[in-house]
Amino acid sequence: MTKEQANWSPYDNNGGTCVAIAGADYCVVAADTRMASGYNILTRDYSKIAKLADKCAMASSGFQADVRALQKHLEARHLIYQHQHNKQMSTPAMAQLLSNTLYYKRFFPYYAFNVLGGLDSQGKGCVFTYDAVGSYERVGYSSQGSGSTLIMPFLDNQLKSPSPLLLPAKDAVTPLSESEAIDLVKTCFASATERDIYTGDKLEIVVLNAEGTRREYMELRKD
Repeated sequence: MTKEQANWSPYDNNGGTCVAIAGADYCVVAADTRMASGYNILTRDYSKIAKLADKCAMASSGFQADVRALQKHLEARHLIYQHQHNKQMSTPAMAQLLSNTLYYKRFFPYYAFNVLGGLDSQGKGCVFTYDAVGSYERVGYSSQGSGSTLIMPFLDNQLKSPSPLLLPAKDAVTPLSESEAIDLVKTCFASATERDIYTGDKLEIVVLNAEGTRREYMELRKD
């Protein structure tokens, strides 16, 4: 048994970084595709984004077995909802379901750090950010994962609105156009990849808007 195998834990953080940005009529959800354990790269092509509904996607980092268990649970609950109500769950409803699911498991929590994005009932972009036990907030942008400490200060610098204590509160959407938001996400990951060994290989971007959903990819550093 090698030293790395002896120190390995089934609850190792598999790393990765997730970002979501909401706009007036779109939402961008992005994550890298590297899965690592310690200094070992397990795979370079693993999607961390799950499409939960036509207008809703979730990106997750952390222990990938727990992430997958959480995704399967939400997919099953959404299927039951569709059979009972004959419609898909809205993004704010899915956000509440995710919060309830995480809180229910709070004494043995999923080792998963999630950001959920999509369109609300008015067609506006919305982003919900979570901690491990279900506390959540609707925001204009968010980042989770090993590279979030590098990305969030940059997003704050680019997008942070003045304090709501000084000015009337604004909607939780960013002023960027869709193409500007995608470019900003690419810049974030290109920068984080230089400093975080758990982020890299390839960037997956999911764009949700009134026309539907599309995916884009960008190559990142592989070392």
